[in-house]
Amino acid sequence: MQIAIWFGLALVGALVVTGLLVASQRWHGALSADSQMRGKQKFHARAVPRIGGVGVVAGMLLAAAVAPWWANAVGGDLGLLLLASVPAFAVGLAEDLCKRVRPLWRMLGIMGAAVLAIWLLDAQLKRLGIVHLDTLMQINAIAIVITVFAVAGVSNAVNIIDGYNGLAGGVACLICVGLAYVAWRVGDALVLHASLALLAALLGFLCWNFPRGAIFLGDGGAYFIGFMLAELAVLLLARNPRVSVWYPLVLCAYPVVEVLFSVYRKKFVRGLSPGQPDGAHMHMLIYKRLLRQDAHAHSADIKTRRNARTSIYLWGLAASASLPAMLFWDVDGVLRVLFVTFCLLYVWLYRAIVRFHRPGWLMLSPGTEEGAAPAPDQDER
Repeated sequence: MQIAIWFGLALVGALVVTGLLVASQRWHGALSADSQMRGKQKFHARAVPRIGGVGVVAGMLLAAAVAPWWANAVGGDLGLLLLASVPAFAVGLAEDLCKRVRPLWRMLGIMGAAVLAIWLLDAQLKRLGIVHLDTLMQINAIAIVITVFAVAGVSNAVNIIDGYNGLAGGVACLICVGLAYVAWRVGDALVLHASLALLAALLGFLCWNFPRGAIFLGDGGAYFIGFMLAELAVLLLARNPRVSVWYPLVLCAYPVVEVLFSVYRKKFVRGLSPGQPDGAHMHMLIYKRLLRQDAHAHSADIKTRRNARTSIYLWGLAASASLPAMLFWDVDGVLRVLFVTFCLLYVWLYRAIVRFHRPGWLMLSPGTEEGAAPAPDQDER
């Protein structure tokens, strides 16, 4: 009962604060709203505040504030984890408000947060599940560097998939469930309570974000969520030798593979900088190809509905990896097979959508016939 009340407080805290941000848009919209609706990665129909991460953080802070009464054993560590997240959240929020923070400074902010978590909580990877690499991980400097880059990678991966209403938030909820489940199985109170608090805060935010898109996570919210997920995964592995190193990787398979495939596509196929935005991420192709029956509609409601429906596809894709992983959280061999299978599934789906060979089971509603397909955009070639 106590943990249910604690969960409810985090949810209500995020719900109320996010709602207040939506209601007060006329006062802060000049700074917080994403009014630029033209661009390769813009798919919303109106100016929308990009500071939804503030609501998520508020829900987590409320959970940390009441933890001493209901979960005293984790209250202090949860507070330290939130303290460590400040640099990552701050650089993202600064970008949301000023829109002038260079990618390098944002990356340094996330890395600084990861270093802070190592110092405050010893949140450091000590094994990678590969014999020779595990030997190298005994060298503290190498372990720190790998941990910092892993945390930064997951944080940026969540930001990259944050393209449609409910997409990043829904995927993060799936990962939270997976982390909380295994934390419960191994008796890790900190990871369990923190995962549930983050899940509750995300649900409170999603009440405003999905399906209508009244507010977006923004870079601050995406970096904060990605940082928290990465750190909780690191803590779960560092504190519980029973948990397979492959388990967090399979839980996060969709955002991780999206980033890796994006780097490959840009660098080796198109000869571009991996940091240069394009319009060929999986979620963008689904929006433009699988849901193109409404592509020429100018109604804001239709565009918003099409935006939200895109997320449903990607929730299913993410769940295809995370849900089976929960059954085999301590079995390295099965988790390796699941990860490789997901990679193959991702590449197959991507190629099929690009070539307009859309599997019938992917169609939520009738679209145009294959022969009526428009020519690929330059970014998709």
